[in-house]
Amino acid sequence: MVLLACTFCTRSIAASGETTLAGTVADAQGHAPAHVQISLQDAGGKKVAQTTADANGRFRLEDIAPGTYAVNVEATGYDTVTRVATVTQGQAPELVAVVLQKDSTLDITVNAQRLDRARNGLQPEVGASVYRITQADIDSSPQGANTPLNQVLLQAPGVANDSYGQLHVRGDHANLQYRLNGIIIPEPISGFGQSLDTRIIDQVNLVTGALPAQYGYRTAGIVDIRTKSGDTGNGGTIDVYGGSHQTIQTSADVFGSSGPFSYYFAGSLGQNNLGIEAPTSDGSPLHDHTRQGNGFGYMSYLLNPLTRVSVMFGTASNQFQIPNTPGLAPVYTLNGQSTFDSANLNETQSELNNFAVVALQGTNGGALDYQVALFTRYTRTKFNPDPVGDLIFNGVASEDFHSNQANGVQADFTYRLNDQHTLRAGLMFQQEHAVFDNTVSVFPVDANGNQTSDQPLTIQDANSKTGYLYSLYLQDEWKITPKLTLNYGLRYDRMDEYVQAGQLSPRVGLVWQPTNATTLHAGYARYFTPPAFELVSDSTVSKFNGTTNQSPNAQNDPVKPERADYFDIGITQRLTSSLTVGLDAYYKRASNLLDEGQFGTALIFTPFNYQYGRVYGVEFTSSYHQDNVTAYLNVAFSRAQGKNIESAQFNFGADELAYIANHWVYLDHDQRITASFGGTYSLGQTTLTTDAIVGSGLRSGFANTGRLPWYAQVNVGVIQHFSEPLIGRFDARLVLVNAFGRVYQLRDGSGIGVGAPQYGPQRAIYAGITKHF
Repeated sequence: MVLLACTFCTRSIAASGETTLAGTVADAQGHAPAHVQISLQDAGGKKVAQTTADANGRFRLEDIAPGTYAVNVEATGYDTVTRVATVTQGQAPELVAVVLQKDSTLDITVNAQRLDRARNGLQPEVGASVYRITQADIDSSPQGANTPLNQVLLQAPGVANDSYGQLHVRGDHANLQYRLNGIIIPEPISGFGQSLDTRIIDQVNLVTGALPAQYGYRTAGIVDIRTKSGDTGNGGTIDVYGGSHQTIQTSADVFGSSGPFSYYFAGSLGQNNLGIEAPTSDGSPLHDHTRQGNGFGYMSYLLNPLTRVSVMFGTASNQFQIPNTPGLAPVYTLNGQSTFDSANLNETQSELNNFAVVALQGTNGGALDYQVALFTRYTRTKFNPDPVGDLIFNGVASEDFHSNQANGVQADFTYRLNDQHTLRAGLMFQQEHAVFDNTVSVFPVDANGNQTSDQPLTIQDANSKTGYLYSLYLQDEWKITPKLTLNYGLRYDRMDEYVQAGQLSPRVGLVWQPTNATTLHAGYARYFTPPAFELVSDSTVSKFNGTTNQSPNAQNDPVKPERADYFDIGITQRLTSSLTVGLDAYYKRASNLLDEGQFGTALIFTPFNYQYGRVYGVEFTSSYHQDNVTAYLNVAFSRAQGKNIESAQFNFGADELAYIANHWVYLDHDQRITASFGGTYSLGQTTLTTDAIVGSGLRSGFANTGRLPWYAQVNVGVIQHFSEPLIGRFDARLVLVNAFGRVYQLRDGSGIGVGAPQYGPQRAIYAGITKHF
């Protein structure tokens, strides 16, 4: 392979203000190629100077303005070679010696990696708590890339499991912000399906605690996903996975690059008979079939070595049968019919989530990095009732359609003022339009709630609303000493939705590294959290007075944004080269504490506020990596409480409202202890793997005064790696979910905003084959 050797030097002549860029060009044998053309491009891609090397390979460019440039070297028979050079006035000349390979792919990869580092630098983590899960961690887990994203995140500390794929991080209900390559992806309407496929992940960071001013809107945790790309080569995989509950799923991805263009595409199709957690202890629930499919694409194009434009898009389309509970007693009479087998109910729900992003990202190679993105997201959910059975059992059969379209812009900038100060600033604007269109069949009732006719009434309950979110932030990362860093800033958030409100929020975080093995962090953040606009409805409660859908009371104050003070302190200690441990404590004091509950037959959540809230806890985390053995253990203690419900009160009975008005109650998702652990052991081409979660049980009973029992779920797997002639490289895996077969409840159907019982998965076996090409 032929090499080019290029030496660039910068020379400053302070007296005259003239700045010169000079260098030499030679091949691998030290000879000067003929007719070498040298051109200079600025950060905007504009050619500002050009010249030709002499017979000895020397060149010189005069009167160059100080700045960072791309130097393009072209010669007949050689690939064009590009390097970045900084021309500085008033300083001693700086010699840059570079050996370049005759392979344009290498240059593209180097430029893409430079931009990746610049993009990562836009997102500070000073003072926050960060848990990182890599693609290798996911691939070595029992289910690998077929692990749903929520189950991947359950391996992080302080994450509690719940039904319908819900997660609760540090005592919050939902309130998670998802970012792809640094760009906010608005959350979909609550549902069962996972909108993002785990196989697209190169690395995912769960950022919690006292967040820097960069982060707002959703603050319980930042799920920061760095997606795979095609910058490092060409290839792909095909995966077939299936087993218990008639599970079959086929997935594929492909990646690659051609010159400055790179791409990554992934897709998955699957079905099974355990789409939603079973409402009974039967391991094979009735009427629980699901079909799910999703796709993702990422494309990027290097406009020049310092700038690229990228496009991301994704879709998830899921259909679910709602599982049945046999043996329920009919309550109402429909057209003379008062009998119905609840095992034959036919309720379904469908979900569609689409998003797309266009981003311009760049750097000047030195002080300034930026990313500007336009994003759009459309989400819809449709619940289809059983028109006969739902009326007989519930007195209500509601066909619910919810949709939401969100469009916005996000811009982030980093400017390195000097070696001590890095300034970051940004803004976000988002417009949302929500549509609610419900057709509700009900029976008329008397003042005592008794059915007065077996002929149902149909009531249309439809409304729509457009809302806006605005955010600005400015912060400074100050390296006080090489071992002590302070990040401080301000963030302003404004919402114009069902209510109008805003807040200026200070943030401060401190990281001290007294030794190479010890890191301490502490932080404070003021938070402003708007309610999920796609879930807040402007329904008229009085429409259903005198029917079987009449609310327990008529009060319906608007849902307000949560305001909170958040404190966090922690330490990470590397005990040995293989073992690292950490301890973190947090406390949140909130007004208008946000929570969500399922109050209707449709499995869609409704937000509401507690006037007062307090959440606190402590987390322990540890990880071990030694040769062919890896292991981790996380244990967390948490308390989440609220007092006095002050919005959407029509969802609650008078006795429960009165009790909560005068007592601190546990939130329905409060779980005292959560733990996760797992590990791998590799022997040759075989990997043994396990992961597990343990919980002390979510809340239950009147006003959440009860608690469900402890539960544990252990998954084990074996992965065999093959490399065979003709066939090539492929992996086979065998997985046992809930290996000890423990039957446990996630919910028992009681508690604030809990609609039905749900059981965790029982023992199941799966197998899969992944072919690499």
